[in-house]
Amino acid sequence: MEIKSIGVFCGSSIGARKIYSEKAAELGRLMADKKIDLIFGGGKVGLMGVIADSLMEKGGKAIGVIPTALQEKEVGHDGLDEMIVVDNMSNRKNKINDLSDAFIAMPGGFGTLDEVMEVLTYFQLGWSEKPVGFLNIDGYYDHLIKFLDHIAEEKFMKVEHRHNVIFENEPQKLLDAILNFKPLAVDEKWIDNLKHTKTY
Repeated sequence: MEIKSIGVFCGSSIGARKIYSEKAAELGRLMADKKIDLIFGGGKVGLMGVIADSLMEKGGKAIGVIPTALQEKEVGHDGLDEMIVVDNMSNRKNKINDLSDAFIAMPGGFGTLDEVMEVLTYFQLGWSEKPVGFLNIDGYYDHLIKFLDHIAEEKFMKVEHRHNVIFENEPQKLLDAILNFKPLAVDEKWIDNLKHTKTY
């Protein structure tokens, strides 16, 4: 699958450490170099603004998707190639999903986790084949890695599904992993098998 656009989920804050902004800017520049369009939440604040600005400074294309309520609060980026205004957060996620060939989660909070977990669920259910990766800047997602391992160990997730989630510490390595992604095959009957699992 050719990757022409990546949906990037990230914080509307720049976070506590400068390295978050530095790596967000690096990712934006790399995407521009590779002619990969940025699809994101449309904000001019936080890491959203950082990655959009760095990408566009190198000639990359940025498309924002923002709910009306946030646009009216004047947090929308006014320099994008395209801004799509939607009614609510659910429609924003759906539109980003439609426009993106892959997804990256940078550091962020509730919104970032909500967005990335939804696309991971689509992948798990077989509704999508789009790769999903986390930019684990300076160990930001280390606890999530451990938790996903714990979920698989406790058999609330197939091991194959767990290993189809990409984690890399550096933007270049993450982009390379996404562009060369080959998912582990999962038995298509795994959902049917749940019906025959013994309960206590």
